[in-house]
Amino acid sequence: MFLDHPTITATNSFTEPDRIERLTRVYGYVVALADLAGVDGFIEKFTQIHDHKGTLIVFWNDAPTEVEKQFFAQAWASKIGDGSSNVEHEV
Repeated sequence: MFLDHPTITATNSFTEPDRIERLTRVYGYVVALADLAGVDGFIEKFTQIHDHKGTLIVFWNDAPTEVEKQFFAQAWASKIGDGSSNVEHEV
């Protein structure tokens, strides 16, 4: 069992707590996508996900592959996420 989960934060999270709930669902979605794709070590590569006014920002320990970036793009664009393609990556 993995216990060192990333930090989940959002701009205005105190007045809009649904942002944290949405990020929690997105986190589960991307981890499931990586698991289904057989991508080893994915969950250890990123440290934080942040919703900044509808833009998902992913903070990475190690540079992500294009496939790993696509997991976040797919989740954020879905009905579980924001429904947009606004995803940024910070290494």
